[in-house]
Amino acid sequence: MDAPDPAPDSYRVTADELRQFIERYERLEAEKKDIADQQKEVMAEAKARGYDTRVMRKVIALRKREPDDIAEEEAVLEMYKEALGMR
Repeated sequence: MDAPDPAPDSYRVTADELRQFIERYERLEAEKKDIADQQKEVMAEAKARGYDTRVMRKVIALRKREPDDIAEEEAVLEMYKEALGMR
């Protein structure tokens, strides 16, 4: 029985490219974990200084949004609260 032919050059190049993509992704995953750890440290430091981190997270989320979207949501929230007698 003949030995199987070695993989063609195009296959080896594709495998190398695939390996590079996977290794890049894995490096990014590691960086993402490092960043998440740093974010936790920032919040722990803020909490130790007396800040309410739950409110800080809400402020951070609001800063990512468009002002018009925030205003619309707040208006609807006020309307709902009024309807439920929560004023």
